[in-house]
Amino acid sequence: MLAKRIIPCLDVDKGRVVKGKKFQNIADVADPVELAKRYNDAGADELVFYDITASNEERNIFLDVVEKVAREISIPFSVGGGIRSIDDINRVLRSGAEKVSINSAAVTNPSLIKQAAAKFGNQCIVLSIDAKETSQGKWEVFINGGRKNTGIDAIEWAKYGEQLGAGEIVINAIDTDGEKNGYNMTLTRAIAGAVNIPIVASGGAGKLEHFSQVLKEANADAALAASVFHYEEIPIPTLKAYLAAEDIIIRREM
Repeated sequence: MLAKRIIPCLDVDKGRVVKGKKFQNIADVADPVELAKRYNDAGADELVFYDITASNEERNIFLDVVEKVAREISIPFSVGGGIRSIDDINRVLRSGAEKVSINSAAVTNPSLIKQAAAKFGNQCIVLSIDAKETSQGKWEVFINGGRKNTGIDAIEWAKYGEQLGAGEIVINAIDTDGEKNGYNMTLTRAIAGAVNIPIVASGGAGKLEHFSQVLKEANADAALAASVFHYEEIPIPTLKAYLAAEDIIIRREM
């Protein structure tokens, strides 16, 4: 069995790490390079960076930040936000990222996933899905930083993303984002049961138990979180020790 992964998420806006709730009320947190170094040293398995306004503002991604982070850390990291073409993906990977995370552009141009997987390999291509419950038991895909509802069924979109060649899916539950009341277990379990590629759960971590629940009961392969790590409410070494005690296989080498 593969080890479960713990992944801090760094939402970046105008060169700074920020955090909000349900994709709103954004507040400044820290310098992305310094925060990445802290997580690298604390034992995070990977990092995820999202340029949260690049797609909505139709501008290029923060390659200067990507290059600086790559020079300072030794763990893998993925980058998303504002990636619209094969050239964008190539630039991000050449700047030092191991993976690219594609969200809005995958919806408007699904062939981008297929082309990117063929050119760079499935392991480099992450389909990021921002999903919100629009009726009982139905989640739809939102794009442009959660601003626009596409009307696409999130579970069907995950299945199609796998068919196109995505090597991993990050499922961001907008309803639970930043609330710290736990991951959306029903949505995560449904996505994990629908595809055969790794699933990263995102949105809602607030205490140690939330991580074990989503990794064990919802069958997520990794748990992504932001504010509980940014504000040191849950130190990563403490979390990993807790998960190990819960008989969850994790990497603990530092």
